[in-house]
Amino acid sequence: MKKNTHKNFAPRRALLSILVAGSLMGAAAPVFADKASDTLVFAASLEPENVSPYHNNAREGIILSRLAWDTLIYRDPKTSEYKPLLATTWKWEDPTHILLTLRKGVTFQNGDAFTADDVVFTFNYVNTPEAKVVTKQNVNWIDRAEKVDDFTVRVVLKQPFPAALEYLSGPTPIYPAKYFQQMGIDGYSKAPIGTGPYKITKVLSGEGVEMERNENYFEGGPIAKPAISKIKFQVITDPDARLAQLMTGGIDWTWRVPSDQADELRMMPNLEVVSSETMRVGYLAMDVASEQQKNSPFQNKLVREAVNYAINREGLANELVRGGSRPIYTPCFPTQFGCDTAAAKKYDYNPEKAKALLAEAGYPDGFETDFYAYREMDLAEAMLGDLRAVGIKVKLHMLTYAALRKEQRSGNVPIAFQTWGSYSVNDASAMISVYFKGGADDLSRDKRVISLLEVADSSVDPVIRKENYSAAIKIISEEAYWAPMFSYSSNYAFSNDLNFTAYPDELPRFVESSWK
Repeated sequence: MKKNTHKNFAPRRALLSILVAGSLMGAAAPVFADKASDTLVFAASLEPENVSPYHNNAREGIILSRLAWDTLIYRDPKTSEYKPLLATTWKWEDPTHILLTLRKGVTFQNGDAFTADDVVFTFNYVNTPEAKVVTKQNVNWIDRAEKVDDFTVRVVLKQPFPAALEYLSGPTPIYPAKYFQQMGIDGYSKAPIGTGPYKITKVLSGEGVEMERNENYFEGGPIAKPAISKIKFQVITDPDARLAQLMTGGIDWTWRVPSDQADELRMMPNLEVVSSETMRVGYLAMDVASEQQKNSPFQNKLVREAVNYAINREGLANELVRGGSRPIYTPCFPTQFGCDTAAAKKYDYNPEKAKALLAEAGYPDGFETDFYAYREMDLAEAMLGDLRAVGIKVKLHMLTYAALRKEQRSGNVPIAFQTWGSYSVNDASAMISVYFKGGADDLSRDKRVISLLEVADSSVDPVIRKENYSAAIKIISEEAYWAPMFSYSSNYAFSNDLNFTAYPDELPRFVESSWK
């Protein structure tokens, strides 16, 4: 049995240790001035390429979307119950038609009234080529939306899609038809509006976003008017600088804190740290479909299997990520409907077997390759150490998320460390179908898998759905198209002046936060 350890992982903690030591030795506690101005300042490393919800899929963009826009349906994060939001009632007329009654008295943040025209425009627009929606899987199940009257709409599906309500409660916010058509996507991304509890007042490229409470937010829905009047999102790419800002009072909240640093922050009297497993999965994706990669070693199934055996999943989960993280072997999160963990081939950590497979594939001395990532260099370097140990000599390229996605879709990325949080949709289609159903991010283009997923996504029979997802998972794992690695836990660190609740869907709900 190989010991689960990553000797090549050396956490950067000098600055943090100095700051913690200073605090514990009696240095003056920082004053969180933003509390005095009733402004919650949160910081993260990634900047959404576009604050328009349909035109980015970074988690930070999803957070902003939930603050400034509303969806038709609300899913309670505590009970998973669907509740009325912009729609007050809904019913299935048949397997491809949903009739929704809309809430009256709602206005967009510029004062325009919310009506059926906005829903019809949004759903019909996002499925046009000119919309250039980033994650088409979120909306391509919709054929069209029809206006019945000013406050009644019918959503027509291309084919049965049992997860429709889950998507209508998540990655499908409603745009203001008149305003969006006046501004166009470029103008809208600089001055966006929605119906949500906060309105975006400034979009500062490279810096972040400023928001104010929507004082005209409608009452009677599942989301109450926020207690905190202003929110400021800051982009701070350097993790040490981000933690230094937190500890000295420059920001109130951050997340994705490495576990060793989270342990130190717990000693700070002015901070709280909460750890929670999320639906996010870390994985290695290998390109076997692009013309540019036709001579890549990863075209060989034995090489892909070797990569799977080379990765120390338990070491990554238990020693580096921690906080509830676990090894993952499926191209989906285990709690998602249809994510059959028993169907996946389990690749144990076995460097010797990895070396033997590489030799059998014609690479007895290993090979060199480029390796791409967009976040958590420390984790990426640990994976690189595992790969180098079996002879795969890798050169690391750290890009922004948008740049990596562009390069990958262009066929220029042989292998990459990536993550996916499924837009917090608790259905396997939100992950497995995004990456294996023939879309822009499908790097295998396996016709067998595509066919299975088409049935799984559209059948109204849950048994048939599960059977087809299971069969797809079996092929994906046996072909080793991916090396799924671990679930993410998220370490949230924030001022102890702030009331904050973490949820497993990895959506920080600042609308629920308040000052103590």
